[in-house]
Amino acid sequence: MLSRVAESLYWMSRYMERSDGILRMLKMNYAYSQDDPTDFSWRPVLKIFTYIEDKQAEEIEQDQRLVLKYMVTDRENPNSLLNIITKARENARSVQEHITKELWQCLNEFFHLVRDQSLVELLEREDPITVLDVLIRQCAIYYGTADITMSRGEGNSFMNIGKYLERALQSANILDVKFSDLKYDLESADPTYWKYLLLSISGLELYIKSYQGFDAKNVVELIILNNQFPRSMLYSLIRMHRYIENIRTEKNLQSFNAINFLIGRISSTIQYSTSDSITSYGLHRFLQELKSGLNETGTAFNVNYFRYS
Repeated sequence: MLSRVAESLYWMSRYMERSDGILRMLKMNYAYSQDDPTDFSWRPVLKIFTYIEDKQAEEIEQDQRLVLKYMVTDRENPNSLLNIITKARENARSVQEHITKELWQCLNEFFHLVRDQSLVELLEREDPITVLDVLIRQCAIYYGTADITMSRGEGNSFMNIGKYLERALQSANILDVKFSDLKYDLESADPTYWKYLLLSISGLELYIKSYQGFDAKNVVELIILNNQFPRSMLYSLIRMHRYIENIRTEKNLQSFNAINFLIGRISSTIQYSTSDSITSYGLHRFLQELKSGLNETGTAFNVNYFRYS
């Protein structure tokens, strides 16, 4: 497979995973803001998913409609849903012959949906949950379409590598920002806070089945260490390792070894950790090192597979 094709598939998938993460976080934080309207702030969401300056964040963090429009339809925000879906579609268009017609149609429909001016009006007037549910459903259609129509070749592997790398980074960023609000106090046990955090990454049901009561250490364990949770960091890294094995050839053995080493190093760090050892080491320090390793892995893909130095 040509490196430009692999790169486009990889980034198409990363952008779609980012879109899904943003929408789920917006939906659950809007619901949280209705439960606790006085103390709630949108700043953590802005910190996780945008590069907004502190001054601008202060101006909009208490205005939920303004935040939703900024995150969903703002053309000036490079990480808005509109701009991310546009980038995903551009990558898909450049490799149309390597994806199925159904997947292209799905992305194209999503693109036209987020560009529709009526979406801005709906976010201003209607129930945001209803609007966000429509957009989240479009992400789900994309995932289902990719799963049942794409052949299991190199292209599919690059798509999944991009998806799981983006997901692992998101999980680390969400944990880091959410715990920074609590000054990394793992003794904090506000059930509502943890409930909405887990809902935002679709982890509440598994958490309730696995643990008794809401506890910060258990939240850390689920999101970092649980290999049965689809959005945990360990789960994502195991899948990345699986898909990079699928693109291993004699010709790219040196590139494979470089990437495999980086993924293996991060996986080992997680696998040989516990919530107690992470707490002793320092959650922020631990997450920063994981994020650094994941970003290094992304850079290594650029160098070894997409030929960027």
